[in-house]
Amino acid sequence: MDSIDIIKLITKLEKEPINIIDIRTNYEYLNSHIPTAKNIDKNILMMYPDKYLNKEEIYYIYCQSGHSSNNIVKILNNKGYNTVNIQGGFNNYLLRK
Repeated sequence: MDSIDIIKLITKLEKEPINIIDIRTNYEYLNSHIPTAKNIDKNILMMYPDKYLNKEEIYYIYCQSGHSSNNIVKILNNKGYNTVNIQGGFNNYLLRK
């Protein structure tokens, strides 16, 4: 699975702890983010994925609109990581209700 919609993600989050990574800037993250998400700048994550990711775990990744996170998920999955793009990014999270 390379992507998940926000409703399925929220349902999953309500049932169990999951790894969520916000790749937006620290300023954007501090302003608002998906609960339990960890902020890792996209450039840092791409330079040092082994520092932040374990190939045995699944990570749900989002940016503001879903475009950057989609590209990063493809690259990380090709490197053997188990990552999933959150479709529509944080914008879809804000529009979920």
